[in-house]
Amino acid sequence: MVDCNDLCQRLGSDDPDVLRDAAFDAGESGCLEAVPLLAKLLCTHNLGVQEAADRALRRLGGKEVVAAVKALLRSDEAPVRNAAMDILRAVGSQDFPTLLELLHDGDPDIRIFASDILGSTESRLAVAPLCEALLKDPEVNVRYQAAVSLGELAFAEAAPGLGKALGDDEWVQFAVIEALSKIRDASSVGALVKALDKSTDLVASMIVDALGEIGNIKAVTMLLKRIDASPEVLRNKIVKAVVRILGGKALSLLSPAERERFRSYLLAALGDDEDDVQDAAVSGLGSVGGEDAAEAVLAHAARIDRDNLPERYEHAVAALRDMGLTEALGRALREGDAAQRAVALDVLSALPCPQCPGLLIEAFSSLPASFQPAAVKALAGIAGEDAVDFFMDLLGSDNEAVLLEAVGFLGGTMRLPAAGEPLFGLLGHPSDAVKEAALEACVAIGGAELDARFRELSRSDDPMDRLMAVYALGRMGVGDHMDIIRAALADEVPDIRKIALETLADSCGHEETSLPLIVSRLDDENRDVRLAVVEVLGGCDSDTVYTYLEKALNDSDDWVRIRAIEALGARGERDAVGRLLAMAGEPSKIVALKAVEGLGEIGGPDAFQALLGLISSDDPELAGTAETAIARLQDEQGER
Repeated sequence: MVDCNDLCQRLGSDDPDVLRDAAFDAGESGCLEAVPLLAKLLCTHNLGVQEAADRALRRLGGKEVVAAVKALLRSDEAPVRNAAMDILRAVGSQDFPTLLELLHDGDPDIRIFASDILGSTESRLAVAPLCEALLKDPEVNVRYQAAVSLGELAFAEAAPGLGKALGDDEWVQFAVIEALSKIRDASSVGALVKALDKSTDLVASMIVDALGEIGNIKAVTMLLKRIDASPEVLRNKIVKAVVRILGGKALSLLSPAERERFRSYLLAALGDDEDDVQDAAVSGLGSVGGEDAAEAVLAHAARIDRDNLPERYEHAVAALRDMGLTEALGRALREGDAAQRAVALDVLSALPCPQCPGLLIEAFSSLPASFQPAAVKALAGIAGEDAVDFFMDLLGSDNEAVLLEAVGFLGGTMRLPAAGEPLFGLLGHPSDAVKEAALEACVAIGGAELDARFRELSRSDDPMDRLMAVYALGRMGVGDHMDIIRAALADEVPDIRKIALETLADSCGHEETSLPLIVSRLDDENRDVRLAVVEVLGGCDSDTVYTYLEKALNDSDDWVRIRAIEALGARGERDAVGRLLAMAGEPSKIVALKAVEGLGEIGGPDAFQALLGLISSDDPELAGTAETAIARLQDEQGER
């Protein structure tokens, strides 16, 4: 146990190391006799000693610390004063009478410090004395700090006192308004609104912002009564506050006369210099609607830099969608500049109204070629059977982006059997992207007619034709096309053999004929085909594939062996532990390391013992990999 007398002697040392250790021990042991000495150390110029003393005083706390540290508030050195302030903010609430005494000190600086400290106490006991300082102290900076601290405390009991201070100097009013906005008490709404008439423009603007923050609905009526007589900048602030309080949707609850009057103010606020005012106006206009609102918001959205301000842009687009289909939207699509057309298309892409597809179809031919893909994309997102003929016509388009959208709509969205023939014809398109899209569309549509066409295609002399046919028929049902897949496994083209194997992946372990067909290619002359076999076997839902994966461990190609090791590890094949341990001695370093990793994947007592043996390997890389695998197994065991 630390002796306090010894500590106090050590705290008188000239050695900074001794002082730091003694300060630490004083805090840990609770030695209150050391408090005056610790407070004195705050005045030293050694930062390490200062920090140690600071920590100790905070740990000790209590009246003794408050009494010792309060004297340092009068220091001529700012760092000392700041340190004292920080400590009193942390422990001052443990001696309220002393703080209240400081609040009535003859030195206004001390009263400012006391007001600041009281704001950090998190106690309701601080509200009344701070309100008294706010309303009665002769020094403006004390009153300002009292208001700030009341805002930090944010207790509703402070609202009446803060409301009475709204007639104070402008400097104090700023802090009062900020404090009321933090407290958010309904009782302050009336006082804030009443102060609007006798406030400067700057203070009035802050009051309106505070009312928006408080969010009490009774402020709306009071604000609307004052909006007509307010200067333009303040009117715009009132618009923002009302929208914030009500929310855009609730503006529809205003009376028709109030709504129309407020619409004009919303339109004016859209031209304000502040982004948040503009955004509030957008929200309001999205709710009240109307052609003039749609035209104004559309023009506003077109001016926004969507790349750098995506959230503001999307906000404006969402408001236009809330308004529904308007003449302004159609006019922008047909006659607008590039930015306006882009906005109109973004709005229409998620506006499922009955007339919207017709608008896009009608305007399509008049759009510049650069906008046609976006228009077709927007139409595909909202259209149904009413747009089928339009999209069928687009299958002959020379614009690849337009063509891809048409293929996706007819084959993916609608799965239209009537589109099967023209989509099948696109399998010969020069663009690989179009071929792939058409192939997926045909698979999605399916049916006897396309089945027959793909069967015929599988007999083509063109390898690409055969590849597409095997892929499609496999996706359309392995069981019905096993003859095609079996033939494809013997195709002279390796890529076709790979596709055939991949079509069997989902049926491996379920269809009796699938597994024998898959493993028949384990000895394929092409490495990529053998890799495909191992990949399929690794994911096969069957307990009988171990023998085949073990066989792949003998492959002549290292990467086939590695993939087999990975498959055995992922499947947790414990029968493979002995074989993988042997492979850890392979001359191929990468195979050896993968074998060790595979043991870690498999886990279990046998794998753990094997890895323990490998830790003593002369090869540091192999030993390190074994250590990592063991650590992983230990972590997994711990989680269980």
